[in-house]
Amino acid sequence: MKMNLWKGVCVLCGLLLNSTGSFAQTDGCGQAPLNTKIVGGQDAVSGSWPWQVSLQTGGSHFCGGSLINKNWVLSAAHCFKSVSAGSFTLVLGMQNLDGSNPNMQTKSVTKIFMNQQYDANTNDNDIALIQLSSPVTINDYVRPVCLATSSSSLPAGTNVWVTGFGQISSGVNLPSPQTLQEVQLPIVSNSDCANTYGAGSITDNMLCAGLTQGGKDSCQGDSGGPLVSTSSGAWTQAGIVSFGKGCALPNFPGVYTRVSQYQDWIYSTINSTSSTSGSTIHLLSFSIISFLLFL
Repeated sequence: MKMNLWKGVCVLCGLLLNSTGSFAQTDGCGQAPLNTKIVGGQDAVSGSWPWQVSLQTGGSHFCGGSLINKNWVLSAAHCFKSVSAGSFTLVLGMQNLDGSNPNMQTKSVTKIFMNQQYDANTNDNDIALIQLSSPVTINDYVRPVCLATSSSSLPAGTNVWVTGFGQISSGVNLPSPQTLQEVQLPIVSNSDCANTYGAGSITDNMLCAGLTQGGKDSCQGDSGGPLVSTSSGAWTQAGIVSFGKGCALPNFPGVYTRVSQYQDWIYSTINSTSSTSGSTIHLLSFSIISFLLFL
């Protein structure tokens, strides 16, 4: 009987701990089962990038984002300089901005967390977290991306992918049906990137990607969207579309927030929010376990 009691306690502990909603990326992150403009990009196949999010106000797309678990989206802080949580929605599972999207999920927002060190003048620490009002339904078309760890690196020349619904050149909107665009780019070293943008303009919190000759790049409307690479069959987000000089100009690569620099901030922000909402559960679990131990 004692053996059965302890088994019951262990099961109960596990259920209660899992119910708090604290952030932990599952083994299923970074999987794109259906993966077989951005300037110079191409149409993405439906479901190719299941973590892609469209941030919309009044039904119009204004920034991108990426799903990192069923309750949270990662984006760029500069997208929210004049946007409040109640003024926009998040749309996932979209292939086109126009027309029908049978796999679409729309979510409202509970709160926006902009990095406290974000500097609008230098674009440093351009990262934000968005808490969804309710969890998404995970399927082949809506899935979280893995996040780059603090020990990860992307050497210059590494090929990465950037996705988004942004302009296809400066001032030129994506034509109808406004299909999600994808483009492959090589990583540019921070030193080479700084030689172009100027001394001190590219910090350790940034990474760059683009072609010397230009012609391929992220652009307005892609901001906040993901830059990803793949390894061992899993896709990992290394960057967030942040800023650049024009779009796809020669010798001016796009600049991205370096996700690996913010692992602690991401985890602490999400877990502190989850802990606050789950405090009652922790107290309840302690009371129940105490009662069971004295049976």
